Amino acid sequence: MAHESHDVGDLAGHMTGDQFRARGERMLELIASYWQTLDSKGSPPVMCDKGPGWLLERLPAAAPDAPGGTAEWDAIFSDIEQLVIPALTHWQSPNFYAFFPCNGSYPAILGELLSAGLGVNGMLWATSPAATELETRLLDWMARAMGLPDTFLSTSPNGGGCIQATASESTLAALLAARHRVRTTRDLGPHPEFVVYTSTQAHSSVAKAAMIAGIALGPEDPHIRMVPVKADGAMDEPALARLVAEDAAAGRVPLMVCATIGTTGITAIDRVDRIAAALEAIPAWCESGAWIHVDAAHAGALMLCEEFAHLRAGLDRVDSLCFNPHKWMLTTFDCDLFWTRDRRSLISSMSINPAYLKNEASESGAVFDYRDWHVPLGRRFRALKLWFVLRHYGLSGIRAYLREHLRLAALVEGWVRDDAAFESCADRTMNLVVFRPRPHEGADAAAQDARTKQLMDAVNRSGRLYVSPVVLPREWDKTKRAHLAGRLAIRMAIGATLTREHHVRAAWEEIRRAASNRQP
Repeated sequence: MAHESHDVGDLAGHMTGDQFRARGERMLELIASYWQTLDSKGSPPVMCDKGPGWLLERLPAAAPDAPGGTAEWDAIFSDIEQLVIPALTHWQSPNFYAFFPCNGSYPAILGELLSAGLGVNGMLWATSPAATELETRLLDWMARAMGLPDTFLSTSPNGGGCIQATASESTLAALLAARHRVRTTRDLGPHPEFVVYTSTQAHSSVAKAAMIAGIALGPEDPHIRMVPVKADGAMDEPALARLVAEDAAAGRVPLMVCATIGTTGITAIDRVDRIAAALEAIPAWCESGAWIHVDAAHAGALMLCEEFAHLRAGLDRVDSLCFNPHKWMLTTFDCDLFWTRDRRSLISSMSINPAYLKNEASESGAVFDYRDWHVPLGRRFRALKLWFVLRHYGLSGIRAYLREHLRLAALVEGWVRDDAAFESCADRTMNLVVFRPRPHEGADAAAQDARTKQLMDAVNRSGRLYVSPVVLPREWDKTKRAHLAGRLAIRMAIGATLTREHHVRAAWEEIRRAASNRQP
């Protein structure tokens, strides 16, 4: 019996190629127009001004049953413009200074589009050789460009890199690899007490990874050691050494130290070389096979610039490192680069090989199967967007981009220091400026914090920019910054794709106006 042939568009609900082209052109126009709107006089408030439930109240309670077809697309585009965009906080705005940036760029967006269009799953080399091999080559490109140790290259005996979703996932992957290595190199018995170490200023993902791995029950669990920081906000290496030695003497197993290059609160830089040296002086650490991981999620991009070569100090003595091009390197979310010099421990910690995944290439050992490098099995073709960014901008273009943000941050830092109404609260190490209104004479700490929050809230409510808070290190109570210890301050991170000097100048004027209660 002959089978009748149908264009896929003839089937109920399906879209033809021609219809896809038309809708795709319209969607690209919408995206380009959206970006242009973010840098125009009629730009929307940077921080969403809609209350909880605003969008929920405007969405149907149930999913559509009948196909909407071509006519429905006019309604979809209308809903994007009338419902979705008004309910966004605009991370791509040139006036987004809160948190760290979540960079995007047109080349990266095109890479995302192609990844979705090709629709491959790169879980195994065999399921998409191009996805695997392009990723491998890109990680080697970036390792060389950043001056990372050769032991992180895929061509080394036991190193290599992959793209994770976020730095949080990289921390978890490192922790799982660390546990596997320690358990396979030492006789620890059935229930060892593992301990993870990081600074009080480290990202919350370190504690979360320990919780997910079953090492800790919560962020306050004693199996997560929060190491005090020094006056510059960096980890106190002697304090770390004391904690590790204390735990080892008590029969606990030091498992992993997570150092941070560019802490979230004030972009403090842990001295990885000094951390490694302090640990190498402890026999129990050296015998344990424990792991050093470096979280450079935001600041790692600066390793592309030779003037930041000091960030690489000690990396030849660590087991893994990660950084996010989606933060400050023009690559759309999500894209975290993760390298290790011990891929065997990483792969062994997460490798399961059921019959349906067996194939000749994997059995040969000649290929990377990236599904073994992280928790998810499936993985999309994320390397495309980074590839497009590198080829479009080049390393020199990316360096110029980073250096311009550093220049703008230095301008803001100077304005803060020169204005008697404000107080600088931390040394600027890169593109983050931390400040607060200068305390009134005789004001207590609580009143000053309330005043800082009032200024921050007023700035954010204006809609003209968006900044975020930080609680300064409590350990500063024993330093020359004792009056700032545990106090609230304002973070202004300069790194959005569209940010230029005139945006920064206007933002500072808005902050000064809000501080003096002047009307715009």
